[in-house]
Amino acid sequence: MAGAAGLARVAGLGILAVAYVCLAHYTNTSHSTGAGAGIALAPPAVAALAMAWHTWRRPLLTIALFAMICGAVALAWPLLRRHYSMIFWIDHVSTQLLLCLMFARTLAPGHEPLCTYLARMVHGSLSAGIEKYTRQLTRIWAVFFAVMAATSSALFFGAALETWSAFAYFCTGPLVGLMFVVEYIVRRRLLPEVEHAGILAGIQSFRKSPARQ
Repeated sequence: MAGAAGLARVAGLGILAVAYVCLAHYTNTSHSTGAGAGIALAPPAVAALAMAWHTWRRPLLTIALFAMICGAVALAWPLLRRHYSMIFWIDHVSTQLLLCLMFARTLAPGHEPLCTYLARMVHGSLSAGIEKYTRQLTRIWAVFFAVMAATSSALFFGAALETWSAFAYFCTGPLVGLMFVVEYIVRRRLLPEVEHAGILAGIQSFRKSPARQ
């Protein structure tokens, strides 16, 4: 039952994600300002609700903050409608930069690179070669998300909105998936003596990582 509930939850989240992507791209291509502003504000609203859920020990403060936010959104609604595409861009770029920072900050002295930590969760003790490889892989992921943010910004300000939207909503996910596949192939070639965990094992380790907390 627990496994079925987990699969149902994943399927539900997947359906919501696909629906959001399609709606976001539709509003960008149809220039539907009212719907666009509402859909663009959905991710930060969900994030705010999630934070509120974890801080509900102070309900009056939470309610007051939400009232202030709702009032600010109402006052700024005409401006938000005119610049709804900017909200979409901020959502996309901030996500890429946060992911970049998540990997990059673990490369600082005194920290264990994130990919090294994930490999340790899967394999236990690591050889010097694997530690070197996973450090480089952490750096590559940080650069990847930085390039994604830069590409998103270049397309948003230098190309048609429809072009940027297609990149942001239909290329980001596949490119991340392609990174996983390419890394797995390269790892098997560079480290043939290592017992290689599948892509799903890496994703599960990432989900359990404190970096996501």
